[in-house]
Amino acid sequence: MSARSSSTKPTVAFAMGDPAGISPELAAKLIASDEIRSQAHLVIYGDRRILDQGAKVAGLGVDVDAISPDDAIPVDSTRPVFVDLQNLSLDQVTPATATLEGGLFATENFRRALLLAQSGRADAVFFTPFNKKAMRLAYDGYDDEIRFVRDVLKTSAPASEFNVLGNLWNARVTSHIPLSRVASAISEQAILRSLTLADRCMRAAGFNPPRIAVAGLNPHAGDGGNFGREEIDVIEPAVQQAIAQGLTVEGPFPSDTVFLRANNGDFDAVLTMYHDQGQIAMKLMGFDRGITLIGGFPFPICTPAHGTAYEIAGRGIANLGASREALLLAIRMGSEVLARRQAEGGTAPELAVAGAS
Repeated sequence: MSARSSSTKPTVAFAMGDPAGISPELAAKLIASDEIRSQAHLVIYGDRRILDQGAKVAGLGVDVDAISPDDAIPVDSTRPVFVDLQNLSLDQVTPATATLEGGLFATENFRRALLLAQSGRADAVFFTPFNKKAMRLAYDGYDDEIRFVRDVLKTSAPASEFNVLGNLWNARVTSHIPLSRVASAISEQAILRSLTLADRCMRAAGFNPPRIAVAGLNPHAGDGGNFGREEIDVIEPAVQQAIAQGLTVEGPFPSDTVFLRANNGDFDAVLTMYHDQGQIAMKLMGFDRGITLIGGFPFPICTPAHGTAYEIAGRGIANLGASREALLLAIRMGSEVLARRQAEGGTAPELAVAGAS
């Protein structure tokens, strides 16, 4: 294949997620969206039978340029390109049930999408919801998407999940660990690293500079040491280091009020100390619009913040809001990746075939 298209539209590698929930329906709706198709080139990985079933549930048709994994990806296709891996038949899908087959389907689609982006042939990655139980059945040692991405890309790069709701972001210092380990896992270095990564990712999304509030760990941000000293001994020194390095950071603030201020426009992001400290606030403010962004890799990875919604699978009522917002964020950030690549005079080594194996 010759050089990559010179289009100013970014290419998004799109992985179909868990087949037993609403992922096929969401995929069909997104692929059929004129809004999405006008802003990006899509390269979708999955099984055409699963996509067609999702389109049937959604009550619409999908117009794609279907190719096999051995085919070269068309450079200037006017339609989304669907790489039919033929990796799952309909009789292998048990609706509303996490299975090994479903996990293998989702992990393979995700792996190929990541490799396409790593090759320079895509500028961002998007996936419809995964089921973590199915993913663990399919991939030994699966903790979360970050672990999987690192394994596929063979990197130990620092990375983090961000929750995004409109123009409000939530970053976190610790993530998928027991609550009993949070206090010991918080350090000045970990907080500073999280703030630096948040600043970099948010700048790539158009914030210049992002205004970041830091939440305390303890009730009332420790109340001057009455309820714990982490704010005094660890969090405040990290905030001061970040300010000295030029970041726009304030805190620590009590976590029960900082999101009220951020939601009112005082801040663009809140850095929380642990997973649910931010997740609960963000999902209460907009569960049907929330996005998860995996930041820290050379390209953005986006997905809706909700799960596979097994309880409504096959009913055609899945809300597209969060998936639409996640894909639009991938497109927006992918545009920045594409512009940077073009300014640097090219892309990473080109992928010869669709399979990226």
